[in-house]
Amino acid sequence: MLYMVIEKYKTGCRDKIYERLKTKGRMLPNGLIYLDSWLELQGKKCFQLMETENEYLFDEWIKKWNDLVDFEIIPLEQKK
Repeated sequence: MLYMVIEKYKTGCRDKIYERLKTKGRMLPNGLIYLDSWLELQGKKCFQLMETENEYLFDEWIKKWNDLVDFEIIPLEQKK
C-alpha cells in the first residue's frame, strides 16, 4: 500500500534533520520503502511517498525522528 508522509519540521530543527540524515540515513525499518520526496518552497515541510504492507513500521521509524519532526501519515488509494 502507498502512503503520503507529510513531515513538518519543528522550529529550528531543519539543520539538525539534514545532519542526522547525512550521518545515519533515513533509518527505515525493513519493509518500509521510500519511493520519492518533495520539499515545499519554504523548506518547512517534506512530502514523502512510501510503501509498506505493514503500517506499524511507521511507528518504529517515527520514534527515530519525532524529536525533530511532526508526522502525518496518509494512506493512498491507487487509481485503477
